[in-house]
Amino acid sequence: MSSIFSLEGRAAIVTGANTGLGQGLAVALAEAGADIVCVGRSPAPETTAAVSALGRQVHEVAADLSSTGDIPRIVAETLQRFGRLDILVNNAGTIRRADALEFSETDWDEVLNVNLKSAFFLSQAAAREMIGSGRGGKIINIASMLSFQGGIRVASYTASKSGLAGLTRLMANEWAARRVNVNAIAPGYFATNNTEALRQDEGRNREILARIPAGRWGQPGDLGGAAVFLASRASDYVHGAVIPVDGGWLAR
Repeated sequence: MSSIFSLEGRAAIVTGANTGLGQGLAVALAEAGADIVCVGRSPAPETTAAVSALGRQVHEVAADLSSTGDIPRIVAETLQRFGRLDILVNNAGTIRRADALEFSETDWDEVLNVNLKSAFFLSQAAAREMIGSGRGGKIINIASMLSFQGGIRVASYTASKSGLAGLTRLMANEWAARRVNVNAIAPGYFATNNTEALRQDEGRNREILARIPAGRWGQPGDLGGAAVFLASRASDYVHGAVIPVDGGWLAR
């Protein structure tokens, strides 16, 4: 049974892999046997060291996903380095906070460009290669609890993550028969840089923990099992799913 979860010989792109959830995802895929391409604006020395320590190959691509200009180069460098592209994890994301009555067009565009537009066009570029190679592949989008809920003061983030869930289903509908699986993971409340302010707010932290049946914030490694499942042969008949990894948040 363990062999169907093996990623030996596979090449995976992980965006936003320098820290937090992206780092946890990259390391989990490497533990399962994949070689990793770390994509981001910032260097990822900790991630590359962790992947290398597992005996896997790793390549960094410096890219700015606030626009689509670097997308062809991301795929080209992956193919040049590893000769194949099997897995794409669209993890890179950003967030802006303001009341909806005051939300600016700039904050709207900056978030949608990274979280939704670039995720779609990188998926498109990856799928063209996966389909063209005849091997197919796996695309994993990192959604959110706000793919299901509205949230407050994060209009563009909610819009982007709701849109990403919809695109996950759309791409699955179009590419499932062409051997490309498109699914998503929806993390709950995780201890990352993005949630530092929430965790430092004593009242808000208490409220959040009170709703999580598991009684704790998630850690980046908690996403690893779902990511390996969706990246491996074990999920070959799973298409268009959005899997919550939330400590039970949505069940409460």
